[in-house]
Amino acid sequence: MKGLYKFLKNYRLECFLAPFFKLLEAAFELTVPLVIASLIDTGLANGDKSHVIKMVLILVAFAFVGFGFAATAQFFAAKAAVGFATELRHALFSHIMKLSFKETDKQGSSTLITRMTSDVNQTQAAVNLFLRLFLRSPIIVFGALIMAFTVDAKAAIIFAVVIPVLFIIVFALLFMTIPRFKKVQSALDKLLGLTRENLTGVRVIRAFGLEEREIANFEEETGKHRALQEIAGKISAIMNPATYIVINVALIILLYSGAVRVESKALTAGAVVALVNYMSQILVELLKLANTFISITKGLACANRISAVMEIPEGMEIQVVNNNANDENTTAPTTEGVKDKEGSIGKNIAVKFSHVYMKYSEGGEDALEDIDFEAPFGTITGIIGGTGSGKTSIVNLIPRFYDAEKGTVYVAGRDVKKYDVASLRDMVGTVMQKAVLFKGTVRENLKWGNDAATDEQLKEAMNLAQITGIELDREVEQEGRNFSGGQKQRLSIARTLVGKPSVLILDDSSSALDYATDAALRKALRTLSWKPAIFIVSQRASTVQHADMILVLDDGKLVGKGTHDELIKSCDVYKEIYASTEQA
Repeated sequence: MKGLYKFLKNYRLECFLAPFFKLLEAAFELTVPLVIASLIDTGLANGDKSHVIKMVLILVAFAFVGFGFAATAQFFAAKAAVGFATELRHALFSHIMKLSFKETDKQGSSTLITRMTSDVNQTQAAVNLFLRLFLRSPIIVFGALIMAFTVDAKAAIIFAVVIPVLFIIVFALLFMTIPRFKKVQSALDKLLGLTRENLTGVRVIRAFGLEEREIANFEEETGKHRALQEIAGKISAIMNPATYIVINVALIILLYSGAVRVESKALTAGAVVALVNYMSQILVELLKLANTFISITKGLACANRISAVMEIPEGMEIQVVNNNANDENTTAPTTEGVKDKEGSIGKNIAVKFSHVYMKYSEGGEDALEDIDFEAPFGTITGIIGGTGSGKTSIVNLIPRFYDAEKGTVYVAGRDVKKYDVASLRDMVGTVMQKAVLFKGTVRENLKWGNDAATDEQLKEAMNLAQITGIELDREVEQEGRNFSGGQKQRLSIARTLVGKPSVLILDDSSSALDYATDAALRKALRTLSWKPAIFIVSQRASTVQHADMILVLDDGKLVGKGTHDELIKSCDVYKEIYASTEQA
């Protein structure tokens, strides 16, 4: 929670003015019972109409002034709370966008979405209530106690007994509800994850007719969430009757003892009314304080969950070695500069894997084992294997979406861990398995590859990606819903080609293309003027068989490496894949 205070620094004045005006309102509220006492004892008892009218006008004035102070306090509290939430949400979104793939996988999308929506909203509400009521309620409770002693010290002893009893009830119930509200938020994470999963896979669910099963699963999770809410709600519900019982017993004692003393002329009727008003104020403010504490504890729980995400290190750590001046430079060199340079990796080598091992989660099995190969600039490397064999895992290590557990991945002669991540990813262009387009125009989507690209450069990239009949000004709906799968894949490839990366990765990005278009695309890639190292990941042997080198994977191991002709003779796994895909 500590780290979130900085988001209030621009609202220091509002954080001071909100409770200040609430305290002014409280001061007027504490004076009201004394005015009423005067109205009864002096005005009504003596038949002094002018005094009654004067006191009534004072009460009306207090009401308007108090309302003005309350509205002003609410304005400043809302301004501070909304401003705090806005800055926090922006910072949290920015931080999440910079997290590594490993961390986003570990946290889960549903959890991160909950942090940015529900948790931030709860924290905003807690800040608002804290600024308005956290000081006001205790001031009125203890102020009413002090004022009761000024009215009548003997009667005020009842207040001195009641207030500690009420505090014990309120805080005992609070300590019982706080951990349960934390469980409610965790259950909300699971419910959101299930909802997201169902919405994402709604087509598959309908295709297999499993709507009823998913509805049952959703109802089960909703039932668990409801049960947790009900338990917390039932405990909280005890608060009102418990506090009302104590207050009503105190009022009975106060009224009885007050009536006896009024009869004996030891106390005035106005004083009894004032004491009853102060007792009522204590009840109302304690209930407000209890609700405030519940909201604040919810907000603190949510704030701690947000802080836990904010404390996750951003991106990937850069390793800097001081004994070599070249290693200290973390920016990516140009392709030409690398090609002309002799290094320890060898001339013209774009990517090198040196005995690389990799796993996705701590304690899990290795996704890759002892991967070792070199890929020069200007060549095409095909990567093929069955589902789950590690094809995507290999190419994810090149732009450093994930880190190797053992071994080293080199790009342009340098360990990827010694690059600035932004520079490395400017150098490595990746077309993911799932083609993703963003709402806007085709031009805006393509300029993600290079914001300074001209229309001619965009059209050139589209031609290379075999895109015809699509205008740059054509609107793109969210996720490219108004394009076919093949069009989305080709637009994704064009977007990457616009940036002219030194290393180009096509991760099964032509699966939706027909054989003729796929062949034309591969032919066009051979003509790229800047001669990048190209990696083509595919499950179809026809897509990679003309590559300069083919890597064959099986269960995370490199079981074959060479050209199509070499592998068809020496690698059983490749022969099996080739036979199955060609026959298909």
